[in-house]
Amino acid sequence: MDRLSPLDAAFLEIEDEDPSSSLAIASVAIAEGPAPGQDEFVAAVLARLSGIPRYHQKVRTVPFDLGPPAWVDDPAFDASAHFGRMALPAPHDESALCDLVALLMGERLERDRPLWEFWVIEGLPEGRWAILSKLHHALADGLAATRLQTILFGDVPAPAVGEASPDPGAAKLLLDAAGSLLRTPWDQTRLLARELLHPNRLARRVSDAARGLAALTSALLPASPTPLTGPLGRERRYATASVALADVKKVAKAHDVTVNDVLLAAVAGGFRELLLHRGETPAADSVRSLVPVSVRTGTAVDNEVSLLLPLLPVDLAGPVQRLIRVHRRLGALKEGKEADAGALVTATAAHEPFAPVAWAIRAAAHLPQRNIVTVTTNVRGPAKPLSALGRPIVEIYPYVPIALRVRTGVAMLSYAGQVTFGITSDADTVPETDVLAKAIEREVEALRATVR
Repeated sequence: MDRLSPLDAAFLEIEDEDPSSSLAIASVAIAEGPAPGQDEFVAAVLARLSGIPRYHQKVRTVPFDLGPPAWVDDPAFDASAHFGRMALPAPHDESALCDLVALLMGERLERDRPLWEFWVIEGLPEGRWAILSKLHHALADGLAATRLQTILFGDVPAPAVGEASPDPGAAKLLLDAAGSLLRTPWDQTRLLARELLHPNRLARRVSDAARGLAALTSALLPASPTPLTGPLGRERRYATASVALADVKKVAKAHDVTVNDVLLAAVAGGFRELLLHRGETPAADSVRSLVPVSVRTGTAVDNEVSLLLPLLPVDLAGPVQRLIRVHRRLGALKEGKEADAGALVTATAAHEPFAPVAWAIRAAAHLPQRNIVTVTTNVRGPAKPLSALGRPIVEIYPYVPIALRVRTGVAMLSYAGQVTFGITSDADTVPETDVLAKAIEREVEALRATVR
């Protein structure tokens, strides 16, 4: 039976406990040329996705949380329920597109059918149109979603049709969960025995885990109070920014840092300007970010991520100062095995009974956390241009959801020589997404100006 991992299921549990959140991720692909007819578009997408089981499966929960939910085929699958089409409202510009994306992403995906949607948006400036690809975070992380983009709009061949997963019904799920509970102690013993055969490897893993858990514990100390965290409303704001990947690489080479360092430093500068714009003091510990780190080893459609929890140096006034500080902090967190510890936590949860894991997630969703202020995710997208039914895709903007009192999120995606930013915020408490977007672009330009 195809079960959700604890991390996959966590996104469903958090959404259930937070009525203000919709935990779907998305991309907005901007295409040139006339938009295809709806029937043509639907047929082309279904033909490419027919071999991916997740696109015709829904979530089936186990009674009393005795086991993790399962992916099962939807016997009533209706493709028409997953495709929509809208005309961009006046004034037909980028701002109107961002408002429409925020509106569509604020609506939750229906749990009684597969967790994805596609929207064709017509009437963009210069005769362009857009494709909003929306799927629940329980289905895939950012890297898996990007791979789906290359299947849809690139030259990656469509995968072979997967095996059927019929719904076994509640009784079968209960019996399977009971059997899993009986097997768990034996499985854990067997895994430990396998590790004991390699004492050096076991000692290294224990040491890395201890260092990583210590780093995670220190990172979970509360940040300074800021209005950037707190209860969320139902409405979202969305804004975009774009910079040249070549400029980012020049900055990275000149200062001997990584591309990710440059992008995160630009986000730090953007948050500094946002705080100043709001009349707040950018304290050294006022903005801690959750930074997802891929631990993916295969091509499955699921979530395979860990995390880092760096403080963004919003207290520093100079862009180069912020860049060097980001580089050092990320290096220290990596050296401290923080991401390894996060991966260990999720891997361990996969071998534990599901009920306590689910209960812990639900309880955590109600805690008034102020440790994490924002989420910043960076995904390397396709380097070569893609096309949709023969129409060139000129830009792709990412969308990251927010929840658990985190009022802003920044997603970054590289595509065809550009790095695009998608900024999500709570409309009621942090409506200044445009301020943050423009500040990020200025920050990259300021860093580029330091390169001879």
